[in-house]
Amino acid sequence: MAKRKANEAGSSTGHRADALRALGVLKAATADQIQRLSSPHLTYRHTLKDTAAKRKEARTASHRGALNDLRRHGLSVDGGRTRGGEEVRLLTKDGLAAAGLELDRGPEEMGGMPKSAGRSGASHAMTVNETVIAMIRPKPDLDLVAGEPAEAIAAAQAWVDAPDGIGSITSYATEVALPATGTWRNPGVGCAWADIVLTAPEAGLPLLFIEADNCTEEAPIIAAKFDKYMRHFHRKAKDTDGKDKPMWRTRWSAPAPQWGDATHPPVLLVFHQIGKRTARKQMERVAELTREHWQGQWAEGGFRIYNGKMPIVATTLELLREHGPAGPAFRRFGRDVDQNLWDAIGNPRRAAGLARRAEEGRRRLAQEAAEREAKRPVCADCGTKFTDDRWKASSAVDWGRGDSHLHLCDDCKARVLEAERQAEQTERERQEQERQEAEAAQDSKAGGWLGRWRS
Repeated sequence: MAKRKANEAGSSTGHRADALRALGVLKAATADQIQRLSSPHLTYRHTLKDTAAKRKEARTASHRGALNDLRRHGLSVDGGRTRGGEEVRLLTKDGLAAAGLELDRGPEEMGGMPKSAGRSGASHAMTVNETVIAMIRPKPDLDLVAGEPAEAIAAAQAWVDAPDGIGSITSYATEVALPATGTWRNPGVGCAWADIVLTAPEAGLPLLFIEADNCTEEAPIIAAKFDKYMRHFHRKAKDTDGKDKPMWRTRWSAPAPQWGDATHPPVLLVFHQIGKRTARKQMERVAELTREHWQGQWAEGGFRIYNGKMPIVATTLELLREHGPAGPAFRRFGRDVDQNLWDAIGNPRRAAGLARRAEEGRRRLAQEAAEREAKRPVCADCGTKFTDDRWKASSAVDWGRGDSHLHLCDDCKARVLEAERQAEQTERERQEQERQEAEAAQDSKAGGWLGRWRS
């Protein structure tokens, strides 16, 4: 009874933790969004309800109860309603601190509150949330769908089999300041605020900034935000080792820049077709206005290098939902093909060009090695190929000395030299013996003459 009194809506600890984690990242969200992120299996339950509204009410009941209990505890507040009439929930200061504990993040890592949260239907915040969900593509646990109608199980299985998304809710942060002046905790006026920051090194995306737009902003306003991004990317700060480096690298990890293609972190621009401006026209106009920030230079080998540039990639929320990050939903500014997110952010032509160069280099070295091997001398005695050292020694010019056995390998040369040494030694001994014998004969002859003289 005490538990029921403390949590009158009857929510479980798990569902309240789900709500805190989701709101800690998204800051403003509906029960439906929290449910789809945290318990995607519930999407495939209650399929026998008469209407979509009843099905939605049933599948979101647990998380609505959790949000109600968080509100009673002073951790969340009502934030108005979306244009579709759904309740939006926001965290209080205490709720943000509790969410930080769930996410294992300090206050400076929690980010700010979303723009216009709880006002005018929170349309921008909702688009940010839907972008995060479309990037993650939460997969249902099929064991928790067992017993549902065959159609529901088949739909859940199809989603499980679909391409994966990237990361989990803890891989994301929203409304993150990118100060050009000031500090991380107290950014200066006019700094950029990233709608979403994704860190997923395990998925090959150590750092990705994401901007969401409802096709309501003027293109120059969107483009001006990239000017602010570039100001932040150019800002230097001292790291813990006392060395100056880009300020963003003091907070996030990313691979060391590659020579000739040291780009700034990539930015993904997601358009949601709510406003009157068409997403395609917005992409084209923003691309033109931001050309100085993203346009690369042609390099030998048929690819571009983007040293000091910012990769900007665009898509629509509809395409992102349909294909996910692994599908051909992304168009990088300056390219005329749709690619998956990794290829759009990266430089596959450069990678292919460098791979071709490396392969050509390997082939050239192999050919040179084969040609050199064909020229390698062979010992005239035993037929063994010369070692590199022997080949070098036999080819060296040594004025006044020379190598008397250029045609022999080291072993055969050593054997011949030893034989020559023995022969020389034998000859010296023979000559010495002859000399001694000659001296003895001379002495004997001299002794005979002396004897005759005395007599």
